Amino acid sequence: MSSVGTPDPNPGWLSEEELATARSRLPLLYVEAVPVRVDGLGQVTQVGVLLRANSAGAITRTLVSGRVMHGETLRDALFRHLEKDLGPMAFPQLPASIVPFSVAEYFPFPGAQYTDDRQHAVSLAYVVPVTGTCDPRQDALELTWMSPIEAASDAIAAEMEGGRGALLRAGLASVGRLF
Repeated sequence: MSSVGTPDPNPGWLSEEELATARSRLPLLYVEAVPVRVDGLGQVTQVGVLLRANSAGAITRTLVSGRVMHGETLRDALFRHLEKDLGPMAFPQLPASIVPFSVAEYFPFPGAQYTDDRQHAVSLAYVVPVTGTCDPRQDALELTWMSPIEAASDAIAAEMEGGRGALLRAGLASVGRLF
């Protein structure tokens, strides 16, 4: 006999306990985005970097990022996380091709290029132009717009956790803006 009930509106979400179990046993899939402003020729003129407090209370810089839910397309996950982190008026221009500029593999131990203390994760990274007004939400404190040269600096890389400074530089190189 089947039971009748309201279907779960977010069947792709895991409970905190299920997520902890999955993180301890499986690599999880993420998307990451480098939000940018472009000129009329499509050249990157500004790069957006989020400022946030991490779980230890330290203030760090980061990129837009988040998990891909079960049954969710990469395009939908990318759009959802851009809207979640930058606000509904950011108006991201998702790429025509969903091929990432990089695949970053995060490991929960030091020594890897990309690290995440919580888990082994694989992240597909994109450079995404945004045309609207960005109003950071969720755990982001602010979005700082800077020139590509500033964004690629050692100072900014040092403020980013888990090797994301290298990922940011790779994104800038993929669009011809790493000098």
